Amino acid sequence: MWYFSWILGVLLACSLGIINVLRLEAQEALEKENIVVDPLTQLLARESVLERLQEKVDNSKRNEMPFSLLYISLTDFKNKHQLAEYEMDTTIFKVVETLRLDIRKGLDIAARVGDDDFVIALPGISLERVEVIAERIKRNIFVNVTTPKKVPVDIAIGFVEYTDHTEVIQEEMEMGMGEVEALLSIAIGRCLESTLV
Repeated sequence: MWYFSWILGVLLACSLGIINVLRLEAQEALEKENIVVDPLTQLLARESVLERLQEKVDNSKRNEMPFSLLYISLTDFKNKHQLAEYEMDTTIFKVVETLRLDIRKGLDIAARVGDDDFVIALPGISLERVEVIAERIKRNIFVNVTTPKKVPVDIAIGFVEYTDHTEVIQEEMEMGMGEVEALLSIAIGRCLESTLV
């Protein structure tokens, strides 16, 4: 008799385990449905990335860990070379494939935030390290990616490290921006500066 009770207990435990697994899978599927992904690059779209970036900023403040942001733009390159839409799509696809080599899976957040612009969030990376990463990314793309007409791709990169005491972020926030928008604004400004050099 105890044998049957034991078997029933094991079956009940197994069924509860299966129910929990199914519940977690359903929750993950729901979370994935709410994430908007860019169809060409399969990176997060702008709508999905802002909330995730705010989570990383909050985590950086809470744990006093560095958090850096890279802003990558192909806009100046596209305008300079007058690329057709299909040529730009092909070029963007190749650029993103090269970017994936520098993205730490499960840690970094990469998103397409404009037609020709991208953001990579790098938790745990200080300003000194992000500068090295930015130069490596720029060099890798220039060496390894060409347009369909074999023109090497030159990108503009701006980068910033978030800290609680960044005066510029505080000034931007006083003008009505959120922390993430202020951080993006600084990175975009530095990206534009790099195109003027």
